[in-house]
Amino acid sequence: MLRVIAFVVGSASLGAEIAAARLLAPYFGASTIIWANTIATVLVALAAGYALGGRLADRRADLRGLCTIVLLAAILLALVPFAADPFLSLSVKALGALSVGGFLGSLAAVLALVAVPVLLLGAVAPYANRLALARVTEAGTVTGGLYAISTVGSLVGTFMAALLLIPIVGTHRTFGVFAAALAVVAVAGMRSWKLLAVPLLVVGLLFVPAPGVGTDIAGAKVIYETETPYQYARVVQLRAGVRWLQLNEGIAIHSLYRPGSYLTGGYWDDFLVLPLAGDRGVPRRIAILGDAAGTIARAYGHYFPRARVDAVEIDGELTAIGRRYFDLRGRNLHLYTADARPWLEQSTAHYDAIFLDAYRQPYIPFYLVTREFFALVRARLRPGGVVIINVGHIPDSRALEQVVTATLHAVFPVVMRDRVSADNSLVIGSAAPLTSRRMIQAARALPVSLRHLADKVAARMGPGLRGGTVYTDDLAPVEWLTDLSILQYASGKR
Repeated sequence: MLRVIAFVVGSASLGAEIAAARLLAPYFGASTIIWANTIATVLVALAAGYALGGRLADRRADLRGLCTIVLLAAILLALVPFAADPFLSLSVKALGALSVGGFLGSLAAVLALVAVPVLLLGAVAPYANRLALARVTEAGTVTGGLYAISTVGSLVGTFMAALLLIPIVGTHRTFGVFAAALAVVAVAGMRSWKLLAVPLLVVGLLFVPAPGVGTDIAGAKVIYETETPYQYARVVQLRAGVRWLQLNEGIAIHSLYRPGSYLTGGYWDDFLVLPLAGDRGVPRRIAILGDAAGTIARAYGHYFPRARVDAVEIDGELTAIGRRYFDLRGRNLHLYTADARPWLEQSTAHYDAIFLDAYRQPYIPFYLVTREFFALVRARLRPGGVVIINVGHIPDSRALEQVVTATLHAVFPVVMRDRVSADNSLVIGSAAPLTSRRMIQAARALPVSLRHLADKVAARMGPGLRGGTVYTDDLAPVEWLTDLSILQYASGKR
């Protein structure tokens, strides 16, 4: 029985850590900082649990006492996602208002909720070791055997959570599955039929639907939502039939569909005319890295039907959403489900334009803004081709755009910017000159709507920002830079 308990507790401990990081990701991101906080919380809780378990074992060394600890941990673990929801909702509001106190406070609260059941699970190891130890001469063998079984359980729990439970049943129910396993083994160890109701109640929580994620939008309704292997995604429809794709915390719009129109009024439109500033004119082949539900790809299929569009999206669920809800189609549209950089590395094609619009809000993946990556991009561009990068940032913050510009300039001699709004810029790089005049002239052969768009974009185009550090694969603290910008904005510093 002690071996079974050690295995299940080891599995639940690491499974809960994976689930906790996933629980936090839609609201706080999945950066190394969040992972560090989650791992640190689990380690501190386990350390405290080891100390507590040793003391409890010396006071009451019996199997029923051990199983009581496991059962209590099961109940608390099952309640974690439900108790965390109010704090996670607070984090959404705090993020929307850029309130650093509320944001960090909600993070600390959720981590504390996770820490309590993990602390109890940590208490099991020394307690079980005390019960299993019959003679001092067997201390090494008994202790080593229990820790080996617990570690195997941890491996099983890690892979079960990451590869099976979270993708199939979701984050909330992953907590429930591990809690149910703990409750079953605890009641079995106690051999008490009266307590059988506890694991049954925990199993019952598996059938309680998880609440949706994201901010409330007046006059809008959620017409589709899902939890993909990468993130939470939902489609919001407004009264006029306009649809938004929102991911995770729901602050940003990652794709937009406007019925009867291929223009959105947002930054996506600028990708249609910015390549005309280069010397290749209308692109014959483009690659979109970070296609989401395909706003840019759909527009290219309409306005430039002869152009081949290679649209790359790491999350295949978003592509399916694009086809179903965002009219994602095109005669020369080719869709790929892959991570952008490995896909581009393996590609042998050459492009007139490469677009980068990949975000795990609020972060750009660090390996997509390094000198080495931009060198790869240049190698995949035809002579005179352009790369265009969407840089979303904190309102009026220049730090991220300066870094992207400096890094891009280390590879491309010409770098320009299109300041779309206070919190969004497009940075354009090329080995050949880029001019707004060329863009306007090339747009004269296009539909009227694109001619007007080219005039607006040309008026905004200017030289890239100065300053910033060149990022490399070895050193690219994008997350730290973004977090610092949020802190500065929230504290009133610009």
